[in-house]
Amino acid sequence: MLNAHGETDIGKHRKINEDSIFVADGLFIVCDGMGGHQAGEVASALAVDTIARFVQRSEEDRELTWPFGFNPRQSFDANRLRTAVKLANRAVFKHASSSEAYTGMGTTVAAALVSSGEPRMTYTHVGDSRVYLVRPGAILPLTRDDSWANLARSARPDEDPAATDPTMKNILTKALGARSDVEFEVADQTLEAGDVVLLCSDGLTNMLPDDRILALVTAQLTDLPEACRALVAAANAAGGRDNISVILARHRA
Repeated sequence: MLNAHGETDIGKHRKINEDSIFVADGLFIVCDGMGGHQAGEVASALAVDTIARFVQRSEEDRELTWPFGFNPRQSFDANRLRTAVKLANRAVFKHASSSEAYTGMGTTVAAALVSSGEPRMTYTHVGDSRVYLVRPGAILPLTRDDSWANLARSARPDEDPAATDPTMKNILTKALGARSDVEFEVADQTLEAGDVVLLCSDGLTNMLPDDRILALVTAQLTDLPEACRALVAAANAAGGRDNISVILARHRA
């Protein structure tokens, strides 16, 4: 059994909310849009809609065409999620080319698909929206931001992370819609009873450290709506510099 809830909030400084979320039927998506006047809002909504529609179609029709191929070394859900995100990238890229008003728009994505038949989650991300796994006393990051800071650390692993320009963490190396195609990892994660999956935009993680997020989630394990509201409120209390989106999903045996 799976309980889930999501919240998205404009924050304290933005004029509009460019985040979009989706919570239904074991599929969870957080997209954080970027671009010119309202373009980020369009990009994130388009990505969420495209991903959700393909996941639904692939559930209903196992014989549908796979436009980017099918990898037999990965699970069916991993192929579904990979194709859905690639379709979303293509949709945002084409939309960005359709009008000067949308030039340069894009969006991050964090997505998770929980199997209906077994305790397994399939997840992926592009950009700096994140997926975490919360277990008793621990918060485990399952994704790594696609940022220049992380790219620099990978190239120079012995360098002191504190010496890296902090602005580099906010410069993305990948986003949906930036190019006609995008590469990313898709992985499966076995779930244990009591596991909580957290998806969020950087409006949460730029405001709160992981240990604070863990404490807030742990304090409200039996009330996911309240836990989501507590995370949003804490991020706003810390400054609320960006839109804030969170999704919590708890697996119960």
